[in-house]
Amino acid sequence: MDKGAIGNARFFRRSGPHPLAVVAQAAGSTIGERDLLIEGLAPLQTAGPDQVSFLDNRRYTSALKQTLAGAVIVHPDMQAWVPTTTVPILTTEPHVGWARVAALFHPVSPVSPGVHPSAVVAEGAVVDPSTEVGPLCVIEAGAEIGPGCRIGPCAVIGSGVVIGRDCRIGAHASLSYALLGARVYVYPGARIGQEGFGFAPTKTGFLTSPQLGRVILEDDVEVGANTTIDRGSTRDTVIGAGSRLDNLVQIGHNVVLGRCCVLVGQVGIAGSTVLEDFVQVGGQAGLDGHLRIGRGARIAAQAGVIWDVPSGGEVVVGYPAQPKRVFFRQVAILKRMARRQK
Repeated sequence: MDKGAIGNARFFRRSGPHPLAVVAQAAGSTIGERDLLIEGLAPLQTAGPDQVSFLDNRRYTSALKQTLAGAVIVHPDMQAWVPTTTVPILTTEPHVGWARVAALFHPVSPVSPGVHPSAVVAEGAVVDPSTEVGPLCVIEAGAEIGPGCRIGPCAVIGSGVVIGRDCRIGAHASLSYALLGARVYVYPGARIGQEGFGFAPTKTGFLTSPQLGRVILEDDVEVGANTTIDRGSTRDTVIGAGSRLDNLVQIGHNVVLGRCCVLVGQVGIAGSTVLEDFVQVGGQAGLDGHLRIGRGARIAAQAGVIWDVPSGGEVVVGYPAQPKRVFFRQVAILKRMARRQK
């Protein structure tokens, strides 16, 4: 592969070259007849005449002006900065276009149907013949795995777990008491469906409360590496369709996420809290239990949320978390007070 190109052939399956018109179509754009074959992807700074790049951040317009790329995916507003030697592929969503073009050149490796000889599949488990089961996997009795799935090495699929079509379960992941929809990706080391942190204090110590719910992962959910999702105690823990959980996220029992929520690394959500649709939570933020976070709310990194957050795109910051404008007004007042003290 050319120096500076994206997607090293040692690790990433590659297709191409592709005609420029095919690349533009993948990006959601159209382009006139051009006798140009695109070999692959590269950053603006290193791309050559047979490679495609993209830009969606105006801070890097200097790199765009100097690029030697054969084509570049950009917003129409940036067309004037594209060199005359580079073909602009215009789209109002450059990042989306780039993602689709990257998938064109580097498609996901196909599933290799079959069960590895070292895997243990219990009698009574149902594994679709089109699914790939890797080395040293354990699939317990009553589990059901749909078509087109890939179960990575050393994964454990517990009794009664149901996995929908075209799912990917990473190496060393474990699933129990869980129902998965279609196209769910569980990354390596994730733990789904274990007992939640529930106990009753007594005079002699703690009495563990039975955790009798399940985990529901709806369609197109992604669960990052080493993330943990506890099963419900009295109701199900639910991760809504299209949601994305980063690595090292902790979800407590009975938590419910709506559609297309985003949780960044090291977020922790205590039990029975509800996030409505399209909530975004920054890294290392913590949410107390039994809260409701309204639709479209955004929680800043390292915020500590101990009260409900209303719907309407509210942004909360700090600990205890409060509206962004209030938080920064307080910071400004403290700075003024400190200057007066000096």
